[in-house]
Amino acid sequence: MAYPGRPVLEPVPRFRGTNTIRQTPEQRRVLVEFASREYAAGRSLRQIAELTGRTQAAIRRALDQAGVPRRGPGAPVLSARTAGARRD
Repeated sequence: MAYPGRPVLEPVPRFRGTNTIRQTPEQRRVLVEFASREYAAGRSLRQIAELTGRTQAAIRRALDQAGVPRRGPGAPVLSARTAGARRD
């Protein structure tokens, strides 16, 4: 039995048509702020790229420009305290 495909996100309306070679400083500022905010909220590079109509590399550059440290690959590690805790 095959797994269902993951949903592909549609670009946010304010980013449609802004994926050009020469962005204006205002477009770049909006992209950097959006990428920083969404990444801090837990979205992946792939999700942010889909939401903005950019590549993952473009999102990495935007996060670097904003000085945002990137997370490591894979799922977050559970702490020992959380891993053994049970919810009854």
